[in-house]
Amino acid sequence: MTAVGTPVTRVDGPAKVTGAARYSAEITPPGTVHLAIVGATIASGRVTAADTAAALAAEGVLAVLTHRNLPKIAAQPPLLPSLVGRAAPGETFFPMQDDAVHYAGQPVALVVAESYEQAHHAASLVRLSYETAPPVATIERGRDQAYEADRLFGGLMPGRNERGDVDAALVGAEVRIDAAYQMAANHHNALEAPSTVAVWEEGQLTLYESTMGIRATQQTVAELLGLPIADVRVITHFVGGGFGSKAMVWPHTTLTAIAARHVGRPVKLMLTRPQAFASTGHREEQEQRIVLGAAADGRLTAIRHEKLSITSPFDDWAEPATGVSAQLYACDDYLGVHSLIKGNTMTPTFTRGPGETLGVYVLETAMDELAQATGTDPVELRLRNRAPADPNGNPWSSDGLAECLRLGAERFGWARRDPEPRTTRDGDWLIGTGMAAAAYPIAFFMPPQRARARILADGSATVQTSTQEFGTGVLTMATQVGADALGVPLRDVRFEAGDTDLPNSSAAVGSAGAGMVGSAVHAAGTALREQLVALAVADPGSPLHGVGAGSVTVAGGRLTSSERPGAADGYSDLLARNHMSDAEATGTWRPPPLDTPHGLLTFGAQFAEVAVDPRLGLVRVRRLAGAFAPGRVLNPLLARSQLMGGMLWGTSQALLEGNRMDPRYGRWTANNLAEYLVPVNADAPDVTVDFVEVDDAVVGPLGAKGVGEIGQVGVAAAIANAVFHATGRRIRTLPMTPEAVMDPADGE
Repeated sequence: MTAVGTPVTRVDGPAKVTGAARYSAEITPPGTVHLAIVGATIASGRVTAADTAAALAAEGVLAVLTHRNLPKIAAQPPLLPSLVGRAAPGETFFPMQDDAVHYAGQPVALVVAESYEQAHHAASLVRLSYETAPPVATIERGRDQAYEADRLFGGLMPGRNERGDVDAALVGAEVRIDAAYQMAANHHNALEAPSTVAVWEEGQLTLYESTMGIRATQQTVAELLGLPIADVRVITHFVGGGFGSKAMVWPHTTLTAIAARHVGRPVKLMLTRPQAFASTGHREEQEQRIVLGAAADGRLTAIRHEKLSITSPFDDWAEPATGVSAQLYACDDYLGVHSLIKGNTMTPTFTRGPGETLGVYVLETAMDELAQATGTDPVELRLRNRAPADPNGNPWSSDGLAECLRLGAERFGWARRDPEPRTTRDGDWLIGTGMAAAAYPIAFFMPPQRARARILADGSATVQTSTQEFGTGVLTMATQVGADALGVPLRDVRFEAGDTDLPNSSAAVGSAGAGMVGSAVHAAGTALREQLVALAVADPGSPLHGVGAGSVTVAGGRLTSSERPGAADGYSDLLARNHMSDAEATGTWRPPPLDTPHGLLTFGAQFAEVAVDPRLGLVRVRRLAGAFAPGRVLNPLLARSQLMGGMLWGTSQALLEGNRMDPRYGRWTANNLAEYLVPVNADAPDVTVDFVEVDDAVVGPLGAKGVGEIGQVGVAAAIANAVFHATGRRIRTLPMTPEAVMDPADGE
């Protein structure tokens, strides 16, 4: 029996529930002092004066830094992920390098004091004067300044995706669906606030950082401070959630290091909840429009998909919304275009299911309209249009969409559905059901991944790589993979991570964590096992001496050979005979190239049942069912948890989460959890998760495609389609607030 594929509980669970797990803000080196950041209260303009006298005189204050006395950064890092963007060719942006203010909340002063309370009190005493300019903070304010993006998503993807002649195909279409959508901004709201502890010792910097990418943090901070990479060490043992907000290297990390060097003491920064709203990115406010052309039987002939969103003054950043709409369905004529408005906001960033949670929402609600217009069952319409290959004719690395649609429909009871809207009631509630296909691109934009495996003389094993645990269960998954690769019991494996002194592992974004970490661990464990097998067959004292290495298998730390039944050797005995206290090997996994000749999507299907009170505008999600084909499921317990979490967040995105900028001041109207709505237990419906396991030899040696994003994709569309089925009304805004849902004309 292998460890991979079994529902192993979290190996870090006991440490977390007993409080032994140490998060970044809980690290307090001797002599630690505290940093408070003063954020700009304007969104556009410049600082004209900074009166720091009262703050400097406050008890416990060690330093107050502004743009006038903060050291300049050494260089702009050419690395991703990094949000030190370019305002213009040759010009860089980093806070407090000059008097310019680009967005509300931008750091304009730093206060270092002996205690957290003293630092924040002194920060309130800093008096800043500004020269203000009218901000551009909303799409409406900047619509006339929109431009088509050449590259987006940190430069990783093109802004335009085109094939065929969309205009001609739409003219000739027998059926057309043309729909426009508006979506409010979303925030991550991880439980753990972004935190940094910076410690300098003999010119070398150690950062205890709340991050999803310690290697990216190391490289970016080293570049900004002009240090050799070897002089920066980043440690992150546990992260209290990230959802994309901790994937980028935000300015506050480097500012903390600068402050620590200035005062000559370890410095700790813990952002407040309101600061996190303005300092660690968000899912941008956006508008999307989609036009579908189809034959009378619902087969697609054309898709035009356009997105308009706000980015910062210094970055061309947008979530890519057309990656799925360009591939999911067979369609010869396609156009996807992203347009941007440079506004007075912090650069948006990855937010769970980046781009495709909303791109698929738009596509799949339009597909529901097409089903209604052509009299086709929504599940059948997806099956009818399913693409057998990607747009270039490349086969999918693995598929499973049709199986997900059919399994999800069966589990949900879709066949019992009355397709006519507004026909089912439960007292005052209108009942509706809806569905959506789901897909998410597989990301391969990371460098080679490395891990190290070590067997000790007592037969126990240690596996190491510099990933970080941010709630997904990667430590558990990697321990399982390491146990199988080495052929030792799970209980004998210890997994070490979260330190840049360990072998390289990239930021875990885009659902890539399981694939990249697991593949590197598999490579290291396999290399060490083969090394020890070679040692055994060459060892005259081994019962396996002289057998073919290919005949040897390892299980439970015991080596056996099909060529010599009954003979066995053990790792402990083998090392002892050869006077070795341990053995180790490093393994490297190189991701497939970006131009790999395969279509790369993870597939799924989402189903929802809602109850709607049209007079009050209330929507209650009663049931969610999802079926997913994520390749090999390494740990069904962890995977189910990830998918369920994504589905619940999709519910929140559909009905609750949304933030807006005050157009006058360029500030978020909600900056705390009292005003920014997120679901609680009472909002959670019954959730069913099913797996369709598919073999995938392209994505890595384990065949795992990842589950972090796909669970959220399609949920908002399924809920919106269910609301239509219940009420007969299309709502094209997210979130679907009560005022949007309520129907004053409904007198029933």
